[in-house]
Amino acid sequence: MRDLPEGESPRVTNMELFFDLVYVFSIIQLSHFLLEHQTWLGALEAATLFAAVWWAWNYTAWAANWVNPDHRSGRLLMVALMACALLMAIAMPSAYSERAGLFVGAYIVMALLRAGYMAMVFRGQQMSRNYAQLGAWSGLSGLFWIAGVFLPEARLGLWLAAVIVDYAAPYAGFWLPGIGTTPMESWPLRGLHLLERNQQVFIIALGESILLLGGILVRQPLSAPVVLSATAGFLLIVALWWLYFMHTSEKGEHAFAHASHHTRLARAGLAYAHGIMVCGAIVVAVAIEQIVSHPTEAVHLPTVLIAGAGPVIFLLGSAVFHRTMAKQVPPAYLPAAAVLGAWCWIAFALHLPGLLLGAGVLAVLLALAGTARQAAYGR
Repeated sequence: MRDLPEGESPRVTNMELFFDLVYVFSIIQLSHFLLEHQTWLGALEAATLFAAVWWAWNYTAWAANWVNPDHRSGRLLMVALMACALLMAIAMPSAYSERAGLFVGAYIVMALLRAGYMAMVFRGQQMSRNYAQLGAWSGLSGLFWIAGVFLPEARLGLWLAAVIVDYAAPYAGFWLPGIGTTPMESWPLRGLHLLERNQQVFIIALGESILLLGGILVRQPLSAPVVLSATAGFLLIVALWWLYFMHTSEKGEHAFAHASHHTRLARAGLAYAHGIMVCGAIVVAVAIEQIVSHPTEAVHLPTVLIAGAGPVIFLLGSAVFHRTMAKQVPPAYLPAAAVLGAWCWIAFALHLPGLLLGAGVLAVLLALAGTARQAAYGR
């Protein structure tokens, strides 16, 4: 376990950063899955895969808040979890067909191995019981994951049920009959470390936009429309970075620095809100790829929906984070989301080219980046 003085936050170790390398590949796989399945069903399937990938990363980041990843056994745990995450990513393109078992098996092993290890190293303490109950809930959700493997016609519904069980577990306090719940106060979290880990994974999500954008520019002739749409795409990435690090993450740093109990803040503001923001960043990456690949063609409905959904999903996650950390949501967020929706509808109705669609989305985010802080906090 980490041995830290009272009030000191754990540092992020090289082992944790090494673990995150798998999630570079996982996010690439998620964005390509959505690129290849641009339907309502495909979007729901992609969201289900993302929910599993995010929850696996999230629980590992929480575990490293207590376990020392630089200890020999801690390193072995992280390497084993890293291997499971890699198998999940490898299975992702065919997760709803021939590699369903690989995806589910890796996810369940990752969940049970992590919970079992934590229960063991905390033996004799309250946290051992906490992780044992968490492991029981992971086992319950695993039944739905496994059932989906063997019942392909009901796979998506069963996996959605598994996701609901996984995500509801913390709010249910990991309740078990005859045992009760694990109170939030019994999870002695140090939130600044976990906030830094979430900041790092958000950077990885933005990196996928850079990879997709760079890949397109390597393959395509650098015509004026391509260069202009690529410029808009690059500035979209910058706008998301600005909104996150200039308007959002500093609120978390302030909240954790002044709060006496970090676990409740981390549950809503990191486990859930950051998952939504990372999802939004991945969808924005897909939108940039679509717009830069077809800058002069009239936009189709999937492109319009993806271009509007990505920033709106990000703003939703950011709103949850602000509400948790600062007890208020920037008032500019709702008008910005409405303008984004209106602009995407106009672009589709008028059959505008991808370049103009991207430019309009960029204008909204740049305006929000320049005004949200003053509007929200009276500066």
